Amino acid sequence: MNRPLIIVIIVVALLALSGAFYVVSEYEQIIITQFGDPVGEPVNTPGLKFKVPFIQKVNRFEKRFLEWDGHPNELPTKDKRFIHVDTYARWRITDPLLYFQRLRDERGAQTRLDDILDGETRNAIAKYDVIEVVRSTNREAQLEQGEGEMQLDAIAAGRGDIREEILLNAQEKTADLGIEILDIQFKRINYVGDVQRKVYERMITERQRIADRFRSEGEGEASRISGDRERELLRIQSGAYKTAEEIKGHADAEATRIYADAYDSSPEAREFYEFLKTMESYPAAVDAGSQLILSTDSDFYKYLKSSR
Repeated sequence: MNRPLIIVIIVVALLALSGAFYVVSEYEQIIITQFGDPVGEPVNTPGLKFKVPFIQKVNRFEKRFLEWDGHPNELPTKDKRFIHVDTYARWRITDPLLYFQRLRDERGAQTRLDDILDGETRNAIAKYDVIEVVRSTNREAQLEQGEGEMQLDAIAAGRGDIREEILLNAQEKTADLGIEILDIQFKRINYVGDVQRKVYERMITERQRIADRFRSEGEGEASRISGDRERELLRIQSGAYKTAEEIKGHADAEATRIYADAYDSSPEAREFYEFLKTMESYPAAVDAGSQLILSTDSDFYKYLKSSR
């Protein structure tokens, strides 16, 4: 046989063999198509598999959870408020054959999910007031110490209930697509510009009211402390003055007693005492600009007279 022909036959055989086998991973599920139409059952078990080469094609689909990331939308609420809503979801392929027949691939699935999840989100948001969309429970308002009391309006449904409603409705609409929506969550809920500005203004007004109350209470407390300080200062000054006067009185009494004892001890002591007290009285009674007219018999003058 011609050698080149043998080589061609071998190459064709190798290509045929390589196209006849394929590997299924643990995270994959396979649909085999022949001329574009599915044949056989889905392949879900991992390992080395066989197919007809050149005629059959392997279509691989994920077993793992897949992500759907929605686009932020501006949606109206029941009370005619507009809010920005951004959602995301997790889903998986439960029936690869039905999935392939209805959606073909992941791009088709994502497009279909955009329609379903965005639509159900819009429908659900439109059924509730904005306070129900942004809140989850009827919890009590958590205020800092001294901020007083704040009563929040009660809600019949919260954000969690709305999310569950969107999930259930979306699951019903995707049941015949071969996929299952596992979960949907709100990534972000935010007010539009006008509503956001009003909310901020309300928050600022509330903070200013609390600040004014704190300021008023602080001023009252400062006045009370200042009054207590003034009263305490006057009490201390009064007590100190009283104590000083008592000490001075005791000192004067003790000095008088000492003077009296000295005065009574001897004639010489009495004479010295009279002299000393008279000398002390001169600076107190007469200054450089004073003139005195005294009798020579005056007791006030006798020591000056005797000194001549």
